Amino acid sequence: MKARRDVFQAIADPTRREIINMIASRPLNVNAIAEKFDVSRQAVSLHIQILIDCGLVTVKQQGRDRFCEARLDQLSEVSLWVDQYKQHWENKLDKLEKYIEQLKKQRNEKHDK
Repeated sequence: MKARRDVFQAIADPTRREIINMIASRPLNVNAIAEKFDVSRQAVSLHIQILIDCGLVTVKQQGRDRFCEARLDQLSEVSLWVDQYKQHWENKLDKLEKYIEQLKKQRNEKHDK
């Protein structure tokens, strides 16, 4: 049984991230994408297939060409995951800031005596 691919697997690879960047603003055909990389067209097609499996790309046939179109809304899963850790670190930094302010206040009180 084939394991389900997810968005995190898709963005883990720099080639796939670059493909997403390339098609984020407009669809491109597979050949135009493949020309930008120093790997075989077959390797690029495999990356595109992974992006399709993860729901980040759809491919539409137009005549003899296959055009890849980004589905960036699928990246919201990554954004939600990152946001929970962002909130964690913001809370930690807020506590650190309060602690530093408390230390400054104590230091000033000592100097004022």
